[in-house]
Amino acid sequence: MRRSMRFLPGRRRERGAVVVEFALIAIVFFSLLLGIMEFGRLLFTWNSAAEATRWGARLAVVCDLGDATIKDKMRLIMPQLQDSNIVIAYTPDPCDETNCQSVAVSVTGVSITTMIPILNVTLPIPPFSTSLPRESMSSTDNPVCT
Repeated sequence: MRRSMRFLPGRRRERGAVVVEFALIAIVFFSLLLGIMEFGRLLFTWNSAAEATRWGARLAVVCDLGDATIKDKMRLIMPQLQDSNIVIAYTPDPCDETNCQSVAVSVTGVSITTMIPILNVTLPIPPFSTSLPRESMSSTDNPVCT
């Protein structure tokens, strides 16, 4: 009696249904999970670009460093930045330590490529810019400038 109950004709046809249902749900679930992770990585990159411009503007305002040094310090926050992506503008142009009024640092032309092998998509990051009024501080004693 037990043997006939275990292999009923209706149950025998449904033996692989669980595997098929799991496969269908797993495709949707893992696609959604990968999409959420990629979106989080994109937002992290956006935040890094905004923070790099803020840090670059702060260095340009407070320290008497050259543009190359400021760009190098910005790359510590966002390593994928190239020199062509960073613009440092002083007002008025040209200016020196005595007559600079403000500094604007912007990041443009940066894109991020998704890490999903099937969808190799390159997404551009919007331009970020930070402007600050110029300050006169000694860059030799300031720990920010070192």
